[in-house]
Formats: sequence, structure tokens, C-alpha cells
Amino acid sequence: MAAIGIDVGGTSIRAGVVDGTGDVLDTARTGTPRDETALEEAIAGVVADLRSRHEVAAVGLAVAGFVGSDRTSVMFAPHLPWRTATVAEHMSARLGLPVTLEHDANAATFAEYRFGAARGASVGVFVALGTGIGAGLLLGGELFRGAHGVAPELGHLCLVPGGRQCPCGKSGCWERYCSGTALAATAIELLATRPEHSTVLAREAAGDPGAVTGRRVAGAARDGDPLARRAMAELARWLGEGLALVADVYDPEVVVIGGGVSASAPLFLDDARETYLRAVTGGKHRPHARIRTAQLGDEAAIVGAATLAAESGRGVV
Repeated sequence: MAAIGIDVGGTSIRAGVVDGTGDVLDTARTGTPRDETALEEAIAGVVADLRSRHEVAAVGLAVAGFVGSDRTSVMFAPHLPWRTATVAEHMSARLGLPVTLEHDANAATFAEYRFGAARGASVGVFVALGTGIGAGLLLGGELFRGAHGVAPELGHLCLVPGGRQCPCGKSGCWERYCSGTALAATAIELLATRPEHSTVLAREAAGDPGAVTGRRVAGAARDGDPLARRAMAELARWLGEGLALVADVYDPEVVVIGGGVSASAPLFLDDARETYLRAVTGGKHRPHARIRTAQLGDEAAIVGAATLAAESGRGVV
């Protein structure tokens, strides 16, 4: 039977009915309230909407935050009101259905493993390049969540000691150099020293520095803007360096690159592969991971959460 997967984001709640082959049959969406009670009401609302048209067996919630190792509680979510909250118990009682929680990057990883670019992989890494870096890890064909359910926070590996400050409190984190936010920061740094290399971005930054977003820089790079292309080359470099570090630890057979920035993969992925090959330990004497773009797009977390919920109900995961 189908299940409902829900991607609970900081600004929107996106839900979908997912069948056993990973197809999304129907969707519903609403805004994300800031109050815990209102948030759970909003989730119940999208579930009721979809259940009015489909019979489902379970509900899976994909959450950007620390999910307990038993996948029933949210310990902390920076953009959501839950704090040490037994979300699965509350929502299951309210909905009359089994409810399972999962970190959103883990859910996306599982979807790509079951239905997408990591299908069949025994050891794989999923890297979502968005505002920051989300990541998931497959070991032996199963999600690795760590002892307390919070692994892997690859975006906060320190690649540049003493580098850019990160909201996590550290400096030099990978996501400060390889994400949509990082792409914008690099472009602004380049504009400070070489404004003549991009009259378009320089003009926009002069009018409103906030206009220089990662999305805008990527668009300028696609249009051939020299400074934007330099910023994209820096992102490629740091992606390759970070993947080499990850490969030194996990030796994956496949790395899947997802997230919003992956839409610009033709501008950076080949260069990132070259950097990875140069940087990985013993690169000339070992097999290398296949580095691929994700196949399921922004529905991956929904598909993964639903599939995990359905299989959890059957005792599979």
C-alpha cells in the first residue's frame, strides 16, 4: 500500500503519496507555522487532504534537524519549533497511522539508493548542495545514522582552518565554501577586488548586496560572466577537495550530488571530479567513486520518507 512522505521545511511543508515503486501519485503543500501546535495541525491538514483521495498505510516525516536514533523524536531543528519532542507519538495518535521520522538528507539518500542514482550501491555518499550541505551515508546498503542518530554532518568538516565563519560556531566548514551561500560569498569577495570582471554582478551588488545570491551567480556563470565562472570554479575546487576527504574515510563506490546547486552541475562537476582524483589519497593506485547527479530532484526526501515509513511498518528497516 502507498504511504505519505512529508518534507517538513523551514518555509513550507510538502507532502506526497508514494507507491511501492517510488512514484509520487499526488501532492499537497502548505506553509510552515512557527508554533509547535500549529505546525502539527498543518501536517495533519496535508495528510487529511491526501487521505481524502488515497488509502495509505503510514506517514514518514523528513526533518532538517537532529532526529533521535529511534526515529521517533526530534532533538533539535534550527528552523522548526520542535525541541526534544516526541513527534512520532503525537502525530501517530492524531492521525491514526504509524509515523516515522528521518533526517531529510537521510530520506533523500534512501530514495536515491532505492530508486535513483545510488541504486544497488553498498557504500555510497549523498551530498546535497543547497543553502548549506546536507549529507547521507550508506554502509552495507543501509543508512548510517551514528550512535545518536545525527550522522553524518559532512557540511561541517573543517576544510579551511581559520576560514569563513560558520553559523555552527566553527570556521572553515566545507559548506562555507561549497554551497549556494558559499557561491554568493565567493562572488562578493571577488567583486571586492575585481569588480571590472563582472559589470552585471557589480552593478547589482552596488544597488543591493543581497541581490548577489547563489542562484544569481549560477545564472551569470551560465551566461558566460567571467567572475561568476571564477566563483563556480572555486565551488568545484572545494567540492572535489571535500569529496576526496570523505573518500579517504569511507571509500564509497558512488557519490550522488543533489540539492538546488546541482541544477548547475554542468558548470562545475567535471572540474570537481578532476580535483577529487588529484586530492584523494593514492589516487593513481585505487578504484574511484562514481560521482553522479541525483535523479529524483526535490521529491527525493518525500519519496525516501514515505518508503522508509512503509518499510518500517513491515519490519524491513
